[in-house]
Amino acid sequence: MAFELPALPYDYGTLEPHVDSQTMLIHHTKHHQAYVNNLNAALDKFPELKDLGLIDINKVVGTDKVPGDVATTIRNNGGGHYNHTFFWKVMTNPSNTNGPSGAVKEAIEAAFGSVDEMKAKFNAAAAGRFGSGWAWLGVKEDGSLAITSTPNQDNPLMASLPDTTSMVPILGLDVWEHAYYLKYQNRRPEYIAAWWNVVNWEQVAVNFDAAKTGTVLL
Repeated sequence: MAFELPALPYDYGTLEPHVDSQTMLIHHTKHHQAYVNNLNAALDKFPELKDLGLIDINKVVGTDKVPGDVATTIRNNGGGHYNHTFFWKVMTNPSNTNGPSGAVKEAIEAAFGSVDEMKAKFNAAAAGRFGSGWAWLGVKEDGSLAITSTPNQDNPLMASLPDTTSMVPILGLDVWEHAYYLKYQNRRPEYIAAWWNVVNWEQVAVNFDAAKTGTVLL
């Protein structure tokens, strides 16, 4: 079956005023839809890859399991589809976000010293990513938390790519300009700071519990 654009778990204006409704509408219906369309077109040439599912498609990027003539298309658009599907779920109405708690908070404090220090390192990774890309908080194979950033639509599941920190993402931030330019223009750090007001920490906790067992949720 072909991949489809997933519905958002909230209305386009839900994240206001931190992420504006017009940006959400364009980001979801134009940018994400384009990644889905391009991925499907590439997979039509190699239907055996469809059986892998979206998560495993991302895991085999950079390996010989992806034919060379669609490797870049699969990397960019398989990554784009996974990243955005993940991204929508880790955001929520500002009134519903109260910061991390329980096991995920304890893990953050163990890894970074405090939640504020984790945010500072995450912000630095997001702001320091040259050009387009993503910032991630995830669980490494040894069970520890780590922060990384990736270029373009790459993600930490793409362990076979050079310079990729392999881990299961539990939180991710899109720092492509299309994610913030209408409201923030070139003020990426301001967008990053505002975004913490819409982080869905309940979903992050669910992602963390799964990641500790090596499970990737989508």
